[in-house]
Amino acid sequence: MKFLVISDIHGDLDNLDKLDACFKEADAVLFGGDYAKFEHLETAKPVLEKLTKKHENVFSVLGNCDSPDFLSEIEGADVSVEASLAFFEGTAICGSGGGTKFTGTTPFEREEDEIISDYNVVEDSSAECADENGHWSNLILIMHNPPKDTACDKLPNGIHVGSEKLSEYIKKRTPFLVVTGHIHESAGIEKTDTTTIVNPGSLAEGKYAWVEAEKDSDGKWTVTKVELLSL
Repeated sequence: MKFLVISDIHGDLDNLDKLDACFKEADAVLFGGDYAKFEHLETAKPVLEKLTKKHENVFSVLGNCDSPDFLSEIEGADVSVEASLAFFEGTAICGSGGGTKFTGTTPFEREEDEIISDYNVVEDSSAECADENGHWSNLILIMHNPPKDTACDKLPNGIHVGSEKLSEYIKKRTPFLVVTGHIHESAGIEKTDTTTIVNPGSLAEGKYAWVEAEKDSDGKWTVTKVELLSL
């Protein structure tokens, strides 16, 4: 399986067009949120319209710069996995949008418990989909806000600003892939024995990622390739 991983488009339609070759090769597109440019909510819908024309398999959440009301738009376009579970080619994809409360200047800032609650659908399905230890073998999580203390949540001054509760949740459910964004300065890859976390950086700044994964004979998925790329 080949994934084009993008985040933080912020209204930049031109950079979407520059990824046409990647759209063509990818089996699915994983988008970590922020359709809209900061303080320009009207830029979100043109991004959604173009993105859905680029690929038929898009899985997305909202970013902190998007209006919470825009959720109905991405649900209507059938690309939302926010607080829902989508099954695609043997994988299970769930998402949580928005960012943790910080400046209060963006429209979709939330408490950590609110963000985590979007994964209740995973909890409700764990009896059927997880192993005896509660671990999933085919789970992809998309979260606009990065988990804390990873290569994906660090500011230039070295301070980690991600969510501790999201980090704890990843350890609990062991998704094989986590897609995040939000912190433009922290495009990065964090790998553990079970999980690959990737922040592709902001597509508005020309950054994106490419991920490939394979399923073994027992149905367990593993990331086999992950690259941070630039236009």
